[in-house]
Order: sequence, then C-alpha cells, then structure tokens
Amino acid sequence: MADCRCLVEKKVGAMVSESLAEGLEHYRIGMKVRALRRAKKLGLVQLGEHTGLSPGMLSKIERGQVFPTLPTLLRIAMVFGVGLEHFFVDPDARRALAVVRRQDRLRLPERPGDAVPSYFFESLDFPATERLMDAYLAEFPPGAPQSAPHRHDGAEFVYVLRGGVAVTVEAERVALAEGDALYFDSGAPHAYAEAGPEGGTALVVVTAGSARTAPGEPL
Repeated sequence: MADCRCLVEKKVGAMVSESLAEGLEHYRIGMKVRALRRAKKLGLVQLGEHTGLSPGMLSKIERGQVFPTLPTLLRIAMVFGVGLEHFFVDPDARRALAVVRRQDRLRLPERPGDAVPSYFFESLDFPATERLMDAYLAEFPPGAPQSAPHRHDGAEFVYVLRGGVAVTVEAERVALAEGDALYFDSGAPHAYAEAGPEGGTALVVVTAGSARTAPGEPL
C-alpha cells in the first residue's frame, strides 16, 4: 500500500505516483488551504459542511498527507473567493485576466450531498485570483425547494437568462422573468427559488472578499 501522501482522496481511491506526489508537495497546497481557513476564522467542521469532506480529511489535506482532487480543490477555492491558480502560481506571476471556456466549467449543487439541491451553479471566473467579484451561472430546476435564507457582506446582481427565478430579500419575494434584473444588499437575509414550470437560469454576480456567514454558498 502506498504512503498516504500518494492518495488523492481516500473516498475516491485514486492514487498518484511518488514523483507526482513530490511535485504536488512543492506547491504546499495544504498550507495554503489552512492559511485561507484561518484568515476567514473558519473551523474544519464549517469548511467540511460546504465541501463534502470530513474534518479529519480536511486536516490531512492541510498537513499535506492527502492531496485533493481538482473538483474538491475548486470547491475549497470558491468558498474563499480565490481561483485555482492561488494554489499553483507564484503571487508575483498572477495576472488580472482570466478566460473560462464553456467546456472547462464545473457544475456543482448548492450543497454537496443534497438529494434535491435548490440550484446548481458554475463559476464563471474561478481562474481569477484576488478578484473583486464572483460571477456564476445558476440553474434552478423545476420543482426544486427554496434555498435556506442566508446573508453576507456586499451586494448581489441577478439577471435572468431563461425561465423564472424568485428572490426573497427579507420578507419581500420578487419574481423575475426572462430579461429581468435585480440588485440588492446581500447583508439582508435572502433566498433563491425557481419560479416557473420550466425552472430558470440566471447570471448572478456577488461582490467578493466578504466574510460570508454560510461559506460555500455562492448565492
């Protein structure tokens, strides 16, 4: 059996070669994850709730004993509002330009493990580091439940591309149809839901760099 440092994730059962493991160690991914978590004052349990990983597994990642898969690392990156490049690129070499091709986007549920997610989302700017906003393509399936109310610093902008989407801000429910747009202070409790027989799809932009009360929830 290979040393645990050669495991990508135990639950996946994937393995990497010793040379690849040594190459990954060079980037100190675990130390960077820990630094991001401590900067946001999050516990391992909180981070685990929004990545689908146990606190024990996250601890092993931070200590460099386990290397996360790219989808898992992307989920961690999105919690902290950084791009994947944050873990692999020298800060002095980072650029303020990032292109995301359609085939490179990753579709994720609102929360890992939900039987019926309130929505699915795709990050449209994940390669950009230290960005000032987070842009998402959000899909609200027909019949999906409303997301749990939450709040965070900053503001949000919603533009409906297809179907209908409802946004509840405090006690006011706003139904949006194709072509409608909404801006609101996301410091107020808010929730999303589909609003039509065919669900809805929307572009959602969130100001970044905020200390979210529900890390991992992009909207």
